Amino acid sequence: MISSKISRRYAKALFGIGREDGNYETYGKCLEEFARFCEENENFFKVISSKIFSTEERIRVLEAVLAKSDFPDVVKNFLRVLLDKDRIGAISGIAQHYRKLTDEVSNITRANIITARPLKQEALEELKQGLEKLTGKTVVPDVSEDDSLIGGVVVKIGDMILDGSVRAQLEGLKESLKRGEYS
Repeated sequence: MISSKISRRYAKALFGIGREDGNYETYGKCLEEFARFCEENENFFKVISSKIFSTEERIRVLEAVLAKSDFPDVVKNFLRVLLDKDRIGAISGIAQHYRKLTDEVSNITRANIITARPLKQEALEELKQGLEKLTGKTVVPDVSEDDSLIGGVVVKIGDMILDGSVRAQLEGLKESLKRGEYS
């Protein structure tokens, strides 16, 4: 497994080029698209990331895919370098680090919002606006459901967790009762 440090280094390298030429957002989208393609096509990914196959065979397979893509030459060359340096297996981590760099520059934060039931669009928008006031950044929500919450919502932004779930409130009440705070 290729370390996070190495993934970060490659992401920073491409990001630096993207900042210089003004195409960093495009490059990020291409990286994410390629990483998603690798996830969805396991055999392709195994071939290009495995040393079982010769470098020439791996290059041929990658080139066949790149020929059908509309990626900018910079991204194509970046992917070729990753394959040449045996780092193509880290494409998912590189894409994730690249997205973090793009988010920082664009003043964006991503919020993982977990609810017990589906959120109505108005409630999501209200929550998003509240989180934007709290963080001072544009919030991109990722909403999922977990019926074990009973009700309410849990929001995770980076290391910060805001737990407004009924489950958490019940746990708090249970602890208070154990300590004898309620008589």
